[in-house]
Amino acid sequence: MRPLRPPEAARATEDKVITAIEPAASPSLMNPQAEAFYTEALKELADLGLPFLLAGTYAVSAYTGIRRATKDLDVFCKGGDFPRILDHFRQLGYAVAIEDERWLGKVHKGEMFFDVIFASSNGTMPVNDHWFQDARTLDLFGTNVRIVGPTELIWSKAFIQLRHRYDGADIVHVILKQSDAIDWKRLLDYMELHWEVLLVHLLNLRWIYPTDRDRIPRWLMDELLDRLSHQLELPPPDMKVCRGRMLSRVDYAIAVSDWGYADVGGEGEWRNE
Repeated sequence: MRPLRPPEAARATEDKVITAIEPAASPSLMNPQAEAFYTEALKELADLGLPFLLAGTYAVSAYTGIRRATKDLDVFCKGGDFPRILDHFRQLGYAVAIEDERWLGKVHKGEMFFDVIFASSNGTMPVNDHWFQDARTLDLFGTNVRIVGPTELIWSKAFIQLRHRYDGADIVHVILKQSDAIDWKRLLDYMELHWEVLLVHLLNLRWIYPTDRDRIPRWLMDELLDRLSHQLELPPPDMKVCRGRMLSRVDYAIAVSDWGYADVGGEGEWRNE
């Protein structure tokens, strides 16, 4: 039985999906046998009737034409639909796992799997109805699926900066190829509290592709640089804070465990003590 949903919720996730895209390249599968699994999984997701988006490598490929191998699918959904999706596949006989209650589950069939994601690992990125407003559609393995819009794709990758994985290049290339399709005001709203992270990504594009600096709106650079100019006039914070664990829990762990810095949402030493 399909879950009951308020009509207005269905409209919020359906009526603004207006753009179909044809990617210049499609990712290749590390395991060619996974195609049958993904074909079946996407059909089940579509038939379930709950809103979901495809992100990750397939979205990057669709927006940039970059072709690379992938080992799985990244399925994004709203937090309230996360248990419904996992339980649906459990009832179908798939193995399911809640890898991290804060953001991530997995659906397995033997060695093959796909991720079910409803937020970011650092808690800054809850998937909500806004994510579906500018979604594009894509035919994948015979199912018409929606992929995350370029604005939310950047948002979803902004904090993935680990020693073994860095998604900054994806952000640069999405901006390079999709700057006109990005809702820059909404992106700034998403990153209002972490505007410096956005500024770093924009500076990366300016440095990497200097002939394409105008892909970034001038008003946005002026706004971020004005914030920086005022911040430079202020004293350092009294409490020693390390926000690095929003990027990588492992790489910045020593700052919290040994150096007296506060973790996100935690207490640290006072700078002047």
